[in-house]
Amino acid sequence: MATVANNSSSSLSTLRKTALYPTLSPRPHSIQPPLPFFPSPPITHLSLNLKCSGPTTPIRIKSSSSSAAAAASVPETLKSRLRNGETLYGIFLLSFSPTLAEIAGLSGYDFAVVDMEHGPGGISDALPCLHALAATNTAAILRIPESSATWAKKALDLGPQGIMFPMIDGPKAAQKAVSYCRFPPSGVRGSAHTVVRASGYGIDEGYLSNYEEELLIMCQVECGEGVKRIKEIAAVDGVDCIQMGPLDLSASLGYLWDPGHKKVKEVMRAAEKAVLAESKPPEEGGAYLAGFAMPHDSGLDLKSRGYHMVSGAVDVGLFRNAAVEDVQRFWSTGVEEADKSSEEGEGGENGDEKYWSE
Repeated sequence: MATVANNSSSSLSTLRKTALYPTLSPRPHSIQPPLPFFPSPPITHLSLNLKCSGPTTPIRIKSSSSSAAAAASVPETLKSRLRNGETLYGIFLLSFSPTLAEIAGLSGYDFAVVDMEHGPGGISDALPCLHALAATNTAAILRIPESSATWAKKALDLGPQGIMFPMIDGPKAAQKAVSYCRFPPSGVRGSAHTVVRASGYGIDEGYLSNYEEELLIMCQVECGEGVKRIKEIAAVDGVDCIQMGPLDLSASLGYLWDPGHKKVKEVMRAAEKAVLAESKPPEEGGAYLAGFAMPHDSGLDLKSRGYHMVSGAVDVGLFRNAAVEDVQRFWSTGVEEADKSSEEGEGGENGDEKYWSE
C-alpha cells in the first residue's frame, strides 16, 4: 500500500474524523442507498475504511492529497445541518432490531433515535442498531432510561451523534445532563476515550478536540414543572435542543387519556413559543426545538410551527399498523372477491411477483 508523503500535510486525524462523521445529506424526497465498498485501489491510492462512532462510508484519497482537500471533505453532522437551517425528520426505534434500523436508514430518515427509555434493550442491544444505521449513513441518537452520569457515559462511549435526556424539569437538571457529557474539568464524564467506539477505539486522534462541537445534547421536557421553566432550560450552556414530550406532559397535567385536550395544547404552544421566542442557535444562547408527531398534531403541523427536528413514527407502531391492517383486509374481503383476486393473480403479473414487490 502506498504511504502518504510527508509534505502532504493531510493529517491522519483529519482523515479519521472524516470517516467517523460522513456526509448526512438531506433526503426529503428520495432514497439514497449506502455507497458500495470499493475494491482495493492500485498503488497510486490510499484506501481508508474506518468503522467508528458515526455512520461510516469508505473513503478513497489520493496519496498526494492536501490537507485542504481533506478538510473540504469533512461531512456535515446533525448540529451543522441544524445550523444551516434544515428541518430534520426522524424515527424512534423501540424494537432494537438491527434489520428495522437498517430499513429505517435506507428509507431516508435524517436521524433515528434508539430508545432505551421505553424500548426493552440496553447498551449491548443498542450497539447493533448503531452498526446498522452507520451502514446506511444515518445519524443515531440514543435516548437513555434516566438522566444519570452512568447511563450517559455508557451511551456516549458508543459514539452516537446525539444523546437525549428524559424528564428534565429545570435548569439544574439540564446543567447536570450537560456535565455528564463533558470530560473534567468541564464535566464529570468518565474517560476511556483511548479504547471506546466513540473515538474509533482510539484511532481518531482528534476526538477529544471535536466531541463537544459535534455531539447534540437534547433535553426532554415532559412535565408541568418543566414547561414552566422551559426557557431557563433552553438557555443552559451546552443544551442544544429541547425535545417536547407530549404524552408524559398530558399525563402530568391530568389528561393521560386525552393528549389532544385543549389544555394540553395550550401548554404545549406556550412552551414552544418560549423556546422559539428568540430564534437563536445554541451557540448564541438558544436551543433548537424537537417534537413527536401525534394523531392530532402531524409532523407537518410541527414543522409549520417552527420545529427544527420532527419524529414522525415509531418502528413498532409502523409494524403494528401494517399488521392490523393486513389482518383486517384479509377477513373483510368476501369469499367471492378473494376467489376473483386469486384467479386474476394466477400466472399473471399480479401473482407472486406483485406480492414480493409490495
